Amino acid sequence: MSLKAKFEKAVADSKKLSERPDNATLLKLYALYKQGTEGDNETSKPGMMDMVGRAKWSAWEELKGKSTDEAMQEYIDLIEDLK
Repeated sequence: MSLKAKFEKAVADSKKLSERPDNATLLKLYALYKQGTEGDNETSKPGMMDMVGRAKWSAWEELKGKSTDEAMQEYIDLIEDLK
């Protein structure tokens, strides 16, 4: 199975987890997903009042330079750990 296929399966599996991960883990999953599907964050930072948007933006920004393949594999591994 290709990395992309494994990643897509992990994304589907993430919606079927028995319990909801904590916010820090959700943020990490979000950032890895974005890095794995879009690459480096090229968007502008959300405004001060958008706390959730800023947290997501910052988490994704921290992964700058990580390859999409690396991010996909880390996402897959994290979902496997959460099962």
